[in-house]
Amino acid sequence: MTVARIKAVNLAWWILPVLLAVSFVAAVAVGAVYLSPWQVFAALGGQDDGGLAKDIVQAIRLPRALLAAGVGAVLAVCGAMLQGLFRNPLADPSLIGVTAGASFGACLAILLGAEVAEIFGSLPMVSMAAFCGGLLAVALVYKVAKSVNGTSVATMLLMGIAVAAFSGSLIGLMEYFADNDTLRRISLWLMGGLDAASYPHAFLIFAVLCGLLASMPRFGLSLNVLLLGESQARHLGVDVERVKTTLIVLVAAGVGTSVAVAGSIAFVGLVIPHMVRLWVGPDHRQLLPLSALAGASLLLVSDTLARTIIAPVELPVGLITALIGVPFFVSLLHKSRGSH
Repeated sequence: MTVARIKAVNLAWWILPVLLAVSFVAAVAVGAVYLSPWQVFAALGGQDDGGLAKDIVQAIRLPRALLAAGVGAVLAVCGAMLQGLFRNPLADPSLIGVTAGASFGACLAILLGAEVAEIFGSLPMVSMAAFCGGLLAVALVYKVAKSVNGTSVATMLLMGIAVAAFSGSLIGLMEYFADNDTLRRISLWLMGGLDAASYPHAFLIFAVLCGLLASMPRFGLSLNVLLLGESQARHLGVDVERVKTTLIVLVAAGVGTSVAVAGSIAFVGLVIPHMVRLWVGPDHRQLLPLSALAGASLLLVSDTLARTIIAPVELPVGLITALIGVPFFVSLLHKSRGSH
């Protein structure tokens, strides 16, 4: 690692945690009722100032901010893992079909409504259907890609694209036959949103995030070796098939859970890892945790803007992530091309 790269990594470890902290406080403070940072800290500490600050923070904004940070971090880490696994910086979680499968499951649950509610009982039916749909899609992709000679990354990629296209066509059929109210619900869900945030949702996404964080030290090094190619990785002692299987399971669980609790939020898993890689380099031991910090910050800022740009109307957060991230992404790509 060069001196310039070491400086870039150190700078990233200073900037991104501060950015995340500022974004989190802003997400809790800004809204229909503005709260000062001191009111936010007092409410987080459980102090009651006699007003509404404590109720606003603890009942409404805190679970939403936690969910935004967790979903952003999970999507970014999953994107970085897949880009390393496919050795392609343009890869994202949708390429293995999990996002499309989860979206299909959720849309089917919205369309069927009461019939699906009888199956899931008191559980949130759309979230459960989304999670099950995502896992089934990944299981199908992995089943087709796996053979006696190992798991073909190319076959997995092509099968993921096929599953995504098939799921998209089925979603289109459901939208065509849905009534106006159901069509609106499907459309809003497909654009992603955090309006249904709750502490159980936040706890669930952070449980998944903890699993991803725990895997980083081990799989960060394995992904670095895989950059040399599968044959070289095997010669260097990496159990390539085990790494592939474990990473696919982790990504499926992460993205499936994210889509289940927040809808389909595109762009984060594609661009955040790529932006961080352009900044700090391809070392996954640094790339994975820094991507988590950047992804959490992006979704916090995006959700804050989605709630406040045309308040009291909320915009879908997926639209805001693209509007914010694309200019930065294009700028980084331009600078990267200029430096080479």
